[in-house]
Amino acid sequence: MEQIAALRAEWFAQLAEAIDGAQHLAWQLGTRESTSTEARELYGRLEAARQELDSLRGLQGGPCAIEPDWLQKLGFAPIPDAES
Repeated sequence: MEQIAALRAEWFAQLAEAIDGAQHLAWQLGTRESTSTEARELYGRLEAARQELDSLRGLQGGPCAIEPDWLQKLGFAPIPDAES
């Protein structure tokens, strides 16, 4: 299981590096041409891909800030302990 997690982390790092490089290139293209709509759209799509990657990596959002008693009041059943 640890090997799978390590491979996944490596793949995410490689993907992040590729997105960084593509964003840098899109930024350069956008600044060379005064109003490059395509370069701006490409940069935006790459940023969306970056956000999706961050979401998959667990870098966005953080832990749930909702108290468990509120979840129960909303009708959600409590999560049983793994040790039980």
